[in-house]
Amino acid sequence: MFDSISERYDLLNRVLSLGIDVQWRKRVLKRLRPYAPQSILDVATGTGDLAIGLLQLKPKEVVGLDLSPGMLAQADQKVRKRGLADRIQLVEGDSEQLPFAQDYFDAVTVAFGVRNFEQLEQGLSEMARVLKSGGVVAILEFSRSRVPLVAPLFKLYFHHILPALGRWVSRDASAYTYLPASVAAFPEGDEFLRILQKSGFCEAQQERLTFGICTLYTAQKK
Repeated sequence: MFDSISERYDLLNRVLSLGIDVQWRKRVLKRLRPYAPQSILDVATGTGDLAIGLLQLKPKEVVGLDLSPGMLAQADQKVRKRGLADRIQLVEGDSEQLPFAQDYFDAVTVAFGVRNFEQLEQGLSEMARVLKSGGVVAILEFSRSRVPLVAPLFKLYFHHILPALGRWVSRDASAYTYLPASVAAFPEGDEFLRILQKSGFCEAQQERLTFGICTLYTAQKK
């Protein structure tokens, strides 16, 4: 599915989120900056937007990993066009079986990818494994707004308007029907914080963004 929409993925993100996804990624950088991470892994990197943005933190190493060859091809084009091929390494791999050594990275990020993990706790445990002690994880994920005036409007957009627009632009009937279904099934908020703590993390926190339609989760490896 992700291979099939990879060429239009960035356009769809900008249009369907009204450009707000750019600000959400900037929030990740702000939260990570005090840690000054030197080695960063971006899991489910997609077309590489967050991996490229992470270079603003001046790390020595950024690795972007994704299971979709189509997405990685788009990320590779973007990285090479910007002359960043020597600064960002792109790796095809499974987020639930990360091909990296234990205690290697200072930070791990995920933007809108954890809800796609087949086994969520396994994927999170793998992130903890490859993080150094005290290393930080930052996870952006969609959530369900609870703001009284916003929640019904968001539900209408997310479950009806967005899938129709997504099908029209991407020409993939399943991709943007899958999106609201996967968000509805995701264990967000306090439940996700508990899962992080079970998976090897501590100091788990959440920050609701844009009326609660997105949440930034952060935690540190025990």
